[in-house]
Amino acid sequence: MIRLEDIRTAIIAAVQEQREELWSIAGELHRHPETGLNEVRAAELLTTVLERNGFRVEKGAAGMPTAFRAAWGEGRPTIAILAEMDALPDLGHACGHNIIAAAAVGAACALCRALATTDARIVVLGTPAEEMGVGKVAMIEAGCFSDIDFAMMVHPSSRRRVFKHWLGLAKIRYIFHGKPSHAAAYPEEGINALDAVIQTFNSVNALRQQLRQDVRVHGIITDGGKAPNIIPERAACFFYVRADDLEELLAVRERVTDCARGAALATGCRLEVLAEPGVLAPLMILDSYSGVYAEQLAYLGLEISTAPPYIHKGSSDIGNVSRVVPTIHPHVPIGVGLHIHTAEFARATVTEGGRQAVLEGATAMAMTAARIVSRPELQGEIRQEFLIGS
Repeated sequence: MIRLEDIRTAIIAAVQEQREELWSIAGELHRHPETGLNEVRAAELLTTVLERNGFRVEKGAAGMPTAFRAAWGEGRPTIAILAEMDALPDLGHACGHNIIAAAAVGAACALCRALATTDARIVVLGTPAEEMGVGKVAMIEAGCFSDIDFAMMVHPSSRRRVFKHWLGLAKIRYIFHGKPSHAAAYPEEGINALDAVIQTFNSVNALRQQLRQDVRVHGIITDGGKAPNIIPERAACFFYVRADDLEELLAVRERVTDCARGAALATGCRLEVLAEPGVLAPLMILDSYSGVYAEQLAYLGLEISTAPPYIHKGSSDIGNVSRVVPTIHPHVPIGVGLHIHTAEFARATVTEGGRQAVLEGATAMAMTAARIVSRPELQGEIRQEFLIGS
């Protein structure tokens, strides 16, 4: 019989004992940021620490060299703790994945010290390229989550949250093909591909008034021609479409594509549509599972933010994980008034606030896992809510 109070005590002690190493992990990743699918140094550091703590490591998961699976224990349930590790171009760890990775390792190592090997199986999944929306999607398709019962990770933020809503995301590129000509001498001979791109943006802007409040459409011009005196024979743009649910997401993506089709027709261009296959799903919120994490925060005397969970929404491939296995994605605070994807946020990850966020995330996740392990009936409640939501 697992005594939860004893395990909680052991987890707190284990995380405190590891704190210097966990802070070192967060600092090392911050000093040496690596972008998506290039996280060679980060993956090596994380797997080395996990192997030293008794985890069996498999590298190259889902055909990605920096993805990994590290497992400990022989019991059930199987609980996965996800370690994101990629950085942003130019900004480094401005999304705080160095904190995510350090907290994941801390939680896993604390659990292997507090539990018996027959109590559960703890798996750390190194999930690369979150900023590209690639890593977890590829790992799902490769079956890396097929034996996982529960998944979890934490994300640094300016607020402490048990959950936050995330938007689904579809990425789509439009390439217009026209006909080049001298813009002054023979303009009537040309077909202007850039005009089609501009018309696409104008049509999307006109569409916005008829979109739901949760929908976001934003794009950039990736090719606008070669010189002002040459009518562009090729021009291209890249759009993100986001929404609270997959049905609306796909419907709006089609409406945006209709804007591009209309622009091609109006300008006489040929349109090439390249929709990226990896659509990111909105995060499925499970009250029963989130409640377990909230219970651990209360035990630790930590106050949860009262800010609405539906504001300032982004997108992440964690949403795809939540569609195949019960998942939580709480936020740990690193400082007040900070916004992700900024240089200020990156610096904050290695301040005292960032260091405490690593410890909080590791402790609360490990205690949440222990609570689930200790109560089989709770496992059933979470699975039931997951099946209903699916």
